[in-house]
Amino acid sequence: MRVMAQLAMVMNLDKCIGCHTCSVTCKQAWTNRTGMEYVWFNNVETRPGLGYPRRYEDQETWQGGWVRKANGHLALRAGGRLKKLLHIFSNPKMPGIEDYYEPWTYDYETLLNAPQQANFPVARPYSLISGKPMNVSWSANWDDDLGGSVEHGHQDVMLKGIEDKVKFEFEKTFMFYLPRICEHCLNPACAASCPSGAIYKRSEDGIVLVDQDKCRGWRMCISGCPYKKVYFNHKTGKAEKCTFCYPRVEVGIPTVCSETCVGRLRYIGIMLYDADAVLAAASVEDEHDLYAAQLACFLDPQDPEVERQAELAGIPADWVDAAKRSPVRRLILDYKVALPLHPEYRTMPMVWYIPPLSPVVDVVKDTGYDAEDKDNLFAAIDTLRIPMEYLANLFTAGDIGPVNDVLKKLAAMRSYMRDLNLGRDTRPEIPAAVGMTEEDIYEMFRLLAIAKYADRYVIPTAHAEQAHSLEEIATDCAVSAYGGGNNEPFGTGSGQQVRIAVEDLRVRSDRMKDDVS
Repeated sequence: MRVMAQLAMVMNLDKCIGCHTCSVTCKQAWTNRTGMEYVWFNNVETRPGLGYPRRYEDQETWQGGWVRKANGHLALRAGGRLKKLLHIFSNPKMPGIEDYYEPWTYDYETLLNAPQQANFPVARPYSLISGKPMNVSWSANWDDDLGGSVEHGHQDVMLKGIEDKVKFEFEKTFMFYLPRICEHCLNPACAASCPSGAIYKRSEDGIVLVDQDKCRGWRMCISGCPYKKVYFNHKTGKAEKCTFCYPRVEVGIPTVCSETCVGRLRYIGIMLYDADAVLAAASVEDEHDLYAAQLACFLDPQDPEVERQAELAGIPADWVDAAKRSPVRRLILDYKVALPLHPEYRTMPMVWYIPPLSPVVDVVKDTGYDAEDKDNLFAAIDTLRIPMEYLANLFTAGDIGPVNDVLKKLAAMRSYMRDLNLGRDTRPEIPAAVGMTEEDIYEMFRLLAIAKYADRYVIPTAHAEQAHSLEEIATDCAVSAYGGGNNEPFGTGSGQQVRIAVEDLRVRSDRMKDDVS
């Protein structure tokens, strides 16, 4: 057993309203620089839909993630070292700018300075890459609220095999929102794909980062990532990706996307896992077993042996305590209502999702029956094949069983809490029907519905004794020389230098006091 700690995130899709606040705030914090105009570390997709970049889930085309060979070993789908060496100067397995979208701005000068005239002036779109006039034909959220799905939705990779069961008429469709960030995988294919070794997984918290000094712009990481969450900065010639807001989590505050989420749907916490078990779990033969195999990698922080091994591994005691209180662990392991995104890629993702139940409730309601009654809800889940199969393609490699179990637990929680809120006698048979106790149902309800800030984010602070490189004072960002937050050459699109964050100021002040004492 080799105990390691991993920062993980869970998102409750039932609470996502598709407002894109997380995307915008992440954009302003991390990718509002020249060369990053098309980049969204966080994006929100409408499902069904093509996603961003377009059809990124089509691994037959993009060759991302891992595949299991006949001998049981894992290999990169895009090929090993020899193949990458042969294509190192020309990588065809990579989305083009048309798959992301060509970023644009508008001719505001014409609009603002136009003289008085009979016709209203128009601000034409201009490309931020070429500077030439362009017609807007695609963007990061083109499917937003099915805006483009009527025309393009049939190309959704997840509809393969169930095309006839999903209708794109607005009154018949099944629709929900899927926020996405880098998965910070336990077995990251992007890191394995990099010829320069520039992408690494931090041993302290499992965050996957790009070393800007080592990056040579080969872009093999873009091909290797099956989620297409690694991007190329065409101004710096470097790869960039979601950093899990490590300067924030190191001081104990959540990521920007979590902090600003209107629906309060994100949870962040520590998971302890056995690093020696990851490869075997990712190599299981049947794709339907990958979800259970990943669950088996996680360790119980309450176990005295796990605590002892964590101490031997150098994991601080307060991190183990945070793992015991982790909302992510409760949702993934205790209640088993959170599922990984595309486990069939064999990267062991660590951003998990609670699938939405709302469409099931709506269907029951339309029949005229009580939409909160346990029996009606369970029956609807069993018969409503459209979302079940679609969600299974997203979260369990097509296995309907775990998705069915999750939806039944969520339905049982609604039915049980309805009796409690209306002052009626509770029915213990409801949680028993889904393998839970009344206490479990109630605690799960509190965590999913009314959890406070401190309950949703249990983030231990970084320790100086872990690694000096974690300290913000010793952290350097190579893109700063190209306009990363200042007005040096090429920094015209990044604005003025920003003030030091309040939390950083507090932390540094405390550190100075400790040094004086």
